Amino acid sequence: MMVSFSELPLRGVMRKQEPMSRHTTWRVGGPAEHYYEPADHDDLTNLLQRLPADEPILWLGLGSNLLVRDGGIRGTVINITNRLTGLERLNGDRVWVEAGVPCAKVARFCARERLTGAEFLAGIPGTMGGALKMNAGAFGGETWPLVSRVETLDRRGMLRQRGPADYEIGYRTVQGPGDEWFTAAVLQLQAGDTEQGQQHIRKLLEQRSRTQPTSQPTAGSVFRNPPGDYAARLIETAGLKGTCIGGACVSEKHANFIVNTGSATAADIEALIERVAAVIAEKHGVQLQREVHIVGERQP
Repeated sequence: MMVSFSELPLRGVMRKQEPMSRHTTWRVGGPAEHYYEPADHDDLTNLLQRLPADEPILWLGLGSNLLVRDGGIRGTVINITNRLTGLERLNGDRVWVEAGVPCAKVARFCARERLTGAEFLAGIPGTMGGALKMNAGAFGGETWPLVSRVETLDRRGMLRQRGPADYEIGYRTVQGPGDEWFTAAVLQLQAGDTEQGQQHIRKLLEQRSRTQPTSQPTAGSVFRNPPGDYAARLIETAGLKGTCIGGACVSEKHANFIVNTGSATAADIEALIERVAAVIAEKHGVQLQREVHIVGERQP
């Protein structure tokens, strides 16, 4: 069944054949067949209730941890960045945050509210929705240990409340009910001190700036760390720093980052990911697992 957006009473921003290079931190990616920025939660629910049951859906935040292939994406991309932006303190040491809020903003908000435990979120270049989806982490912290409950929407636009027990949570993985997407979460934190929290965040961001190529287009860490080791160490000791395919290069600053030097295509980046994984398997006998999510169609 073909989607006809003109028949939908929607209030958000709709575009057809929207270049995903505008919405990914690698700045690559072909067009989305349909691209939608909902006006608010009700508008999002309205969209989901009217999409065909077999319509492919991709939820998008800040576009980090994502490689969209050059041939683009069939179906509908829903971008909730700057849309689901609710953020407030609840009774006690809890914070309610919607999925479109950048993780760094959550870290700063918690520090201002004299809450501790969320400082590591300042190092995650995505939104809370993405952090919930993959149990994102940085500087030794992970998202789901903070979560007391989540709100989700399914394909029919039905809102649900769920707890951590409804999911299988591991290192950079979260498995749960299919065809449901995170729209908000309640985080359980601890009482702290504003100045100490803000100072901690500044130190973490300084560390990130020193050790990661934050001034270049990347998507964050490309590979998960294997048990008892670090992907960056394996890549560096294999002599792969600075290795390039087209405009995509393994960062000289941090070996687990691939940078777009300005002319990279998604195909360049994917080919370099595959080459790095193949070399590590050959030299170290380790099968690296991607942290980056690859979607879309290859260019014909």
